[in-house]
Amino acid sequence: MPAGFTREFATSLDKICPLSVKEAANGDVVEGGHVYIAPGNFHIVVESGNFGRKKIRLSQEPQRNGHRPSVDVLFESMAKMYQNRCLGVIMTGMGKDGAQELAEMRRQGAWTLGQDEKTSIVYGMPKVAFELGGVQKQVPLEKMAAEISALALAHK
Repeated sequence: MPAGFTREFATSLDKICPLSVKEAANGDVVEGGHVYIAPGNFHIVVESGNFGRKKIRLSQEPQRNGHRPSVDVLFESMAKMYQNRCLGVIMTGMGKDGAQELAEMRRQGAWTLGQDEKTSIVYGMPKVAFELGGVQKQVPLEKMAAEISALALAHK
């Protein structure tokens, strides 16, 4: 998503989602029940912070898989920080960004969801993730928010 769009996107999602949604800022402390949207042109990396808490670091390191932000950068850091205590979701999109590291998250025991083919505008990213064994459950778009919320609230 382009810079300048993501803040409004996060605000719009926050109005309709039962979880708190915001555009990520450098140094944000990661909290359960919250959704962080990568600002345009920045990778999100989750790393150790003070007192065992996790924090967000924004990065303009080179593109990965042709993208910045790259889902693989985020998922790689999530796999390192949380192993089996997180949820990864991959939705419609072209290419393979996120697929490899979602599979790694799943190997480490994380919950993983992928948007199903029928409701994907472009079934590229979720398809590659599914083929790599990274998607534990395929979910139609209209049920994705409820599925994410149910998993997040059940494992709070």
